Amino acid sequence: MDRDRDRDGRARSGRPRDGLGRPLPYGAEGVPRQPEGLVRTPGETVREAQRLLDAGMPFHAHEVFEDAWKSGPERERDLWQGLAQLAVGLTHAARGNATGGARLLRRGAGRVAGYAAAGAGAAAYGIDVAGLVVWARELADRVEAAGAAVPDAAAEAPRLSR
Repeated sequence: MDRDRDRDGRARSGRPRDGLGRPLPYGAEGVPRQPEGLVRTPGETVREAQRLLDAGMPFHAHEVFEDAWKSGPERERDLWQGLAQLAVGLTHAARGNATGGARLLRRGAGRVAGYAAAGAGAAAYGIDVAGLVVWARELADRVEAAGAAVPDAAAEAPRLSR
């Protein structure tokens, strides 16, 4: 069976995806995917991720944060990985996976809080670390308590900056 591959020969699904990153059947109308490996400034990363979160597309926002952690300085890795985990946590919750969503929201909150506690300076990019940690932990609690109720990703989107 042939697999979809990128120009470097790596396996890549060519199936279209919905706003939460779920694969759709070939030929279906999906949302545009984020380009991979794009290097943005931290400000551009925050602005693009916020736009995607506000549009109810946290899976796509996670891809923006993933590019930042892969292309940014090692000292910022926990910040960008934590933000990606928050976006994926919201994605899982909005897909109906309460357990996975809550777990990733808490893990991301811990990573972002740890980055800030280490004095690494997330505030330099205008990121509201304290507000994000509170948002993630509260959403994780609500998602677990609601069980099968699925939150709306756009309505639950966090504010990344103050």
